[in-house]
Amino acid sequence: MLTKKQLDLLDFIQTRTQRDGVPPSFDEMKEALDLRSKSGIHRLITALEERGFIRRLAHRARALEIVKLPDALAEKHGLKAGAAQGSFAPRVIDGDRPDNPPPSRALPVQTIEALELPVMGRIAAGVPIEAISQISHSVTVPSSMISGRGEHYALEVRGDSMIEAGINDGDVVVIRETSVADNGDIVVALVEDQEATLKRFMRRGSAIALEAANPAYETRVYADHQVKVQGRLVGLIRTY
Repeated sequence: MLTKKQLDLLDFIQTRTQRDGVPPSFDEMKEALDLRSKSGIHRLITALEERGFIRRLAHRARALEIVKLPDALAEKHGLKAGAAQGSFAPRVIDGDRPDNPPPSRALPVQTIEALELPVMGRIAAGVPIEAISQISHSVTVPSSMISGRGEHYALEVRGDSMIEAGINDGDVVVIRETSVADNGDIVVALVEDQEATLKRFMRRGSAIALEAANPAYETRVYADHQVKVQGRLVGLIRTY
């Protein structure tokens, strides 16, 4: 059994298709049935499709085909009871998707080379912690992340002092070993041969400032001989 609205919509689609050779638009259906929105039309079409009266054509945006009509509607439109209209040619009707979607294009498969780096433990992005020297495990990174010459290693970040630089607690940073840095570089700094931290490097005359990227942390300034650069940030890995 169809509801009155379902019957009215099926009747309207059949009438307009017989008259114009194309089904009505969703806006025309909405106005004909005096509905407030097209979502009501979508629900009616879905119900008619589930009951086998209409069919949405695959791979064609917004195309409808009437499969069969109830006996009363078939008789009203001069068709055989229960039969589909034989001369119907499905057409595109207005809806929400573009009439001519761009053809899909297969993208070439690219092989990404990967390298395995040792994870040398944890590094503080906050108050410096004890210097790191032990390998805890390894991590695989794309070769494109390895920049410049020299050895590379990885460290797991603990703390939130570099969050405004996009470095979060739990991230893994990829470091290129180097003993020199330019102003603005994010580096692994060894402080007084005891504590290691991840900070932005800034030279101020004969002093070195290790700047956080979080206003909750103050910039720490050391004498030149108190800070040793052990590496520069070249990449970051985040797991969600």
